[in-house]
Amino acid sequence: MTHFFIAHGLPLLFVVVMLESFGIPVPGETALIAFGVLASQGHHSIVSVIVLAAAGAIIGDNLGYWLIGRLGGRALFDRWVWLNRYADRFLPAAERIMQRHGGKTVFFGRFIAILRFTAAWVAGLGRMPWWKFLFWNAAGGIAWATTVGLVSYYAGKAAADAIQRYGFVAAGGFAALFVLGWLGFRLFARRLEERL
Repeated sequence: MTHFFIAHGLPLLFVVVMLESFGIPVPGETALIAFGVLASQGHHSIVSVIVLAAAGAIIGDNLGYWLIGRLGGRALFDRWVWLNRYADRFLPAAERIMQRHGGKTVFFGRFIAILRFTAAWVAGLGRMPWWKFLFWNAAGGIAWATTVGLVSYYAGKAAADAIQRYGFVAAGGFAALFVLGWLGFRLFARRLEERL
C-alpha cells in the first residue's frame, strides 16, 4: 500500500484535498499529514506536497462556492429531506457568522474540520463577493497546506531520527507526545466549533 502512495500518490493527494474542500467529507487533512511524513522520508518533495494540497484546497473550495453555494443554493438543500433538516438546523447560524466574519471564517475555516468542507458553499449561499472569497480562500489554503505540511514533515523526520538513535522507547515517547498534541488541538478545535 505504501508503494502505491509513493509511486502515484501526489495526484491522489490533490484529488482528496479537492473533494474535501468541495464539500465531501473525505480525509484531506489526514492525506496531507501522511504525505508530509512521506516527504520527510525522501519519497516526495515537501514543496510538491504543499503546492498540490494548496491547489486542491483552492480549486475545491471554488467549486463548492460556485456549484453548491451560488448555482445550487437553497433549492439544492430543499431537494432532499435529510439535507433540508441539516440546512434548517445549521445554515441560519452559519450564514449569520458569514455575514459578520466572512473573510475570517473562510480563512480560519480551513483549520477547523467541519468548516473545511462547508465554509465555501456557505460563502456562496451568503453571496459573499467572489473576489473577496477567492482572496481569503487562497490565503487560507496556502497557510493551511504550508502549516500542516511542514509540521507533519518535521514531526515525521524527528520521529524517524529518534527511532534510529534511541530505539522504540523514543518512538513510544514521541508517539505519546504526538497523541497528546493532537488531542489538545482537537479539543481546541471542538471548542471553537461549539462557539461557532
